[in-house]
Amino acid sequence: MRILFFAHLKDVTRCSEMNLSCAETNADGLWRELIAAHPGLERFRGSVRLARNSEYVAPEARFTDADEVALIPPVSGG
Repeated sequence: MRILFFAHLKDVTRCSEMNLSCAETNADGLWRELIAAHPGLERFRGSVRLARNSEYVAPEARFTDADEVALIPPVSGG
């Protein structure tokens, strides 16, 4: 699974992307894997949206190794 990080999440993880190999999982399982790899992500879990293959997903979404998952932080504009 290809994981993409944007904005301040790149600073927290010190990378813009990573590969993660895991069995089919839900959002909670994915977050556990991500936080294990990058503990600093934990504080952003409540405000970051997950997008699978370029589309936002609900919390009950399932993820597989074939997916590209982006972590999208809140966006402000004006």
